[in-house]
Amino acid sequence: MIKKYRRPYRVKKKKPIFRNRFFGLGILIFVVIVEIFYLICFSSFFQIKEIKISGNSAFAPASAEATAGKEASAFDKSSVDKSADKQKVSIEDIRNVIEKEVEQKFLFLPSKSIFLINLKEINEVVLGKFPQLAKINLKRSFPDTMLIEIEERKPAAIFCQKEHYFFIDGEGIIFEEVSGGEEYPKIKNSAINQPLNFGDRVVEKELLRLILETELKLRDDFKIPIGELLIVSDENVHAKTLEGWEIYFNPKGDLGWQLTKLKADLEEEILQEKRKDLEYIELRFGNFAPYKYRD
Repeated sequence: MIKKYRRPYRVKKKKPIFRNRFFGLGILIFVVIVEIFYLICFSSFFQIKEIKISGNSAFAPASAEATAGKEASAFDKSSVDKSADKQKVSIEDIRNVIEKEVEQKFLFLPSKSIFLINLKEINEVVLGKFPQLAKINLKRSFPDTMLIEIEERKPAAIFCQKEHYFFIDGEGIIFEEVSGGEEYPKIKNSAINQPLNFGDRVVEKELLRLILETELKLRDDFKIPIGELLIVSDENVHAKTLEGWEIYFNPKGDLGWQLTKLKADLEEEILQEKRKDLEYIELRFGNFAPYKYRD
């Protein structure tokens, strides 16, 4: 009988984990990740050291001169002829706000990393604090600079609400309270009675454009100074002249035809010396412009 012998079973010794090649590779990868993390978040090379702000009206007087050399719209004339290019917002105030937003904590450690700043959030904060600004564009300039381009709102008219007066821009948005004595078209809106906040839109952009173009034609072409423009509705605006009578027009209608009717009345029927007795001229309807004298 032949005996079978089994090969003795040898227990293979396990290598220590630190001698495993994958362990070493993992440690290397971990170290690289930590170094990259530190470089991105805390390295002084990528910490924001400078905030450059441009685009403020105080930096761009030439833009007003360029606009003046072109055929100006109602908005252009307001911004150029009436010296709208005055600095409304302090550059240092804007910089201080941005610097506070740039300073943040990551893992409870302070950081100004250019990679970590939230441009959208900073944009919203700055526009919220400075309603005088129409736009703000923020960019990273590696390795350690932020570039900020701002655009201030330019007055197109003054919005009047009881004893309060506000500058409004071409978008119909109020952004600054004023004394009311400035030489801008003055607008009221009978539909708005609630308290207002900076940044509120009080007139739709297109409606405002039509109203201001009409006011400009009345002032320049007809030599009729307008003291106040009352928006009764989108299709009914009362222009109160400084002579005390009113012109009712529809800014959404054919303004050319309405002004033609006004010209016919003033040249053919209403004598200059009789204007002081006028109550109103109605331009909104039909082929005629009926008018009424005060009783």
